Amino acid sequence: MKRFATRSRQHLQRAFTLIELMVVLVIIGVLAALIVPNVIERADDARVTAARTDVNNLMQALKLYRLDNQRYPTSEQGLQALLTRPTTGPAAPNWKPYVEKLPKDPWGQPYQYLNPGVKGEIDVFSFGADGQPGGEGKNADVGSWQ
Repeated sequence: MKRFATRSRQHLQRAFTLIELMVVLVIIGVLAALIVPNVIERADDARVTAARTDVNNLMQALKLYRLDNQRYPTSEQGLQALLTRPTTGPAAPNWKPYVEKLPKDPWGQPYQYLNPGVKGEIDVFSFGADGQPGGEGKNADVGSWQ
């Protein structure tokens, strides 16, 4: 009889441990449901901030290019003129490398460059998460005019 009582206690303890485990899993699930959306939004904010930083760095490099060569690169020469000497006119008589490499935007697309710009003398921008002009939120364009 004593042996049966010991088995029953062990069985109850195992069942109680399973119930505790289920409660803990439910609590973790509830916490994840509350926290994960906030973390995802923060990742989108971080990408927009990274794009703004890249655009500002490219604008600074373009200003140095202009100081050395009396003009910005043409749209045809593009941002590549910051990395390698332009082979098409107009010539860049005092060219030097202005960036080590051309970054891609945080969504994996190349940054866009317009000369003359639509919103400024020149425009450097990313189309955002959707890769299309315009948009709102994470899909909004991130540009030198902001």
